[in-house]
Amino acid sequence: MDAIDRRIIAALQYDGRQRLADLSAAAGLSPTPCARRVARLESAGVITGYSARVDQEKLGLPLNVFIFVELERQSRDAVARFETALRGFEEVMECYLMTGTRDVLIRVVAADLAAYDRFLEDGLMQIAGIRSMRSSFALRTMIRRTALPGG
Repeated sequence: MDAIDRRIIAALQYDGRQRLADLSAAAGLSPTPCARRVARLESAGVITGYSARVDQEKLGLPLNVFIFVELERQSRDAVARFETALRGFEEVMECYLMTGTRDVLIRVVAADLAAYDRFLEDGLMQIAGIRSMRSSFALRTMIRRTALPGG
C-alpha cells in the first residue's frame, strides 16, 4: 500500500458512496487507475465491504450494554463453541476475545431493559460454558469513529 492507496481508503471511509470522479480527484488519479486500485484493495481484503451508518436510537435501540464474560474453559474448542452460539444473536454488535480476568467483551444493543432481560434469559444464559457475566450500561457515547487512523 502506498500513499495513493491510503488516500483512497481515507476518502472511502469518509464517504463510501462518492462518485468515482470525486474519489479519483481526492486520490490524485484519473478515474480508470483509481477504479483499478479500488478493485485491487477490495480483492486483497483491505476494503471488506460498504455499509450505511445508522442512528440506533432512531431505530428504537437506544440501549448499549457491555457484557464481560468469563468462560468455564478457555480452550480453543470452548471459545469456538461460544463464538458460534453468539453469532446467532442479532443484538450482539461486537464481540472481542480479551486478555485479563474476563475472557470476552460483548456489545449488545436493545430497545429497553425488558428487551435486554429477554436477550439475557432466552439467549446468552442458554449458552453452555459461561462461568460468570457482568453487565455495564453505557450512559452516552462520548466518541465513535468509523474511519481508522492513518488514512
